[in-house]
Amino acid sequence: MRIALTGFMGVGKTSVSRHLAKALGCRRLDLDDHIEKRTGRKIPDIIRQDGEPAYRLIETAALEEVLAKPDVRILSLGGGVWTVETNRELIHSGGFTSVWLESTFEHCWQNIRKSRKERPLANNRGEALRLFESRQAVYCLADWHFIVRPELSSYEVAAQIAEEMF
Repeated sequence: MRIALTGFMGVGKTSVSRHLAKALGCRRLDLDDHIEKRTGRKIPDIIRQDGEPAYRLIETAALEEVLAKPDVRILSLGGGVWTVETNRELIHSGGFTSVWLESTFEHCWQNIRKSRKERPLANNRGEALRLFESRQAVYCLADWHFIVRPELSSYEVAAQIAEEMF
């Protein structure tokens, strides 16, 4: 089974994917990291300089590359990847099961604020909340759905996913 983790920024996709890959003894890839290596630029810089629509095209091209790697079994997606219908189709046709890591906005917002990562689409609480609310209807299209409660560590979430899916 190949898994693509989706969900809002700050929910813990990267951390959960790291623990899940370790538990399953398989290769994982973080799409955001791949994009930054591929382009030689930070994602916030791409979005600021080229705009979000141009970034989404770069993201889709990078996703196609990653999906072609048969050894990648766990893929953590950026928060907006799943919002593009073409990307959802690519993920499914690439043999990945999509997993939505859902949590409350407050949990995600606290993690965003604690993070050192720059989030150009969530410069303030109001912007982040609007984005969070607008994406919920698309995230729910994922094959599987896991609630990430604030008291659970990313290790515990990964263990729960491994237990239920494998």
